[in-house]
Amino acid sequence: MKFETKYTGTMEVEKERIIHFEKGIPAFESEQTFVLLPFEEGTPFYVLQSTTTVEVAFIVINPFQFVPDYQVKLPDATIEQLEITSEEEVATFIMLTVHEPFQETTANLQAPVIINATKQKGKQLLLSNSEYETKHAIFKPVVKGEV
Repeated sequence: MKFETKYTGTMEVEKERIIHFEKGIPAFESEQTFVLLPFEEGTPFYVLQSTTTVEVAFIVINPFQFVPDYQVKLPDATIEQLEITSEEEVATFIMLTVHEPFQETTANLQAPVIINATKQKGKQLLLSNSEYETKHAIFKPVVKGEV
């Protein structure tokens, strides 16, 4: 399948890599097919790119690399909707809000993107009653003089 991307121009990906979001992503409900692409080789950043709208692309990361004690309890309805049968099928990502300078970029820990990597089904989960923040700083502030 060939489509335009926001950051890398025209791409071709196998149909098997297309992730289906049955109800879209909150505020982007009509966007139901995405592909997960590396943002830049050698970085922990990915792009969750819509296959239908070039401008709809989210920078995402694996939260466990930045917030090691991050935990998400999947509701039974989500497990059923994504047809999850084992923990190994689950890939979790969180969306970033990129700021200038980049070190001020934040992550929305209250709304992880859950993907069944085997069935290529996804959903953005909205965690209510969570101690996690929507604007979690992912980079530790550097103290002047530190290396």
